[in-house]
Amino acid sequence: MGRTYLFECCRCGYRANVSGGVDRGFRFAVQTILCFECKALHDAVTELKVPTAPALARWKLKTSRLDAAPGPAKAPTFQAALNRLAFPGVRRFRWLRFKPACPVSARHRIRDWNQPGKCPKCGALLERNALPFRIWD
Repeated sequence: MGRTYLFECCRCGYRANVSGGVDRGFRFAVQTILCFECKALHDAVTELKVPTAPALARWKLKTSRLDAAPGPAKAPTFQAALNRLAFPGVRRFRWLRFKPACPVSARHRIRDWNQPGKCPKCGALLERNALPFRIWD
């Protein structure tokens, strides 16, 4: 189960709903990132669980890699991964890995952010709320 917390800055009033580091659920994993251009914290999807192609469909692909089912080219946003429906009847899955990227633009400069960390706006330490804002997945 992943958890999202509310982080607040007591100096400038900045607020962010993020995990505060690496977090994993049943269907995807996230890493909290600091975007230097947005001056904001985001949860970037780093792993995503997708169904594999059925055994019969793998033989029909006629590719060099029989288990290569097409996956998304870039990581979905946190909200898109959270809103994905479960795959009923599918028994085989695989994990796709992605590089952390800003959900606003993939060209933005980022770095990993872990709690306790500094506010992206003013540089003061952010305080984490004691109770989770959201328990996901």
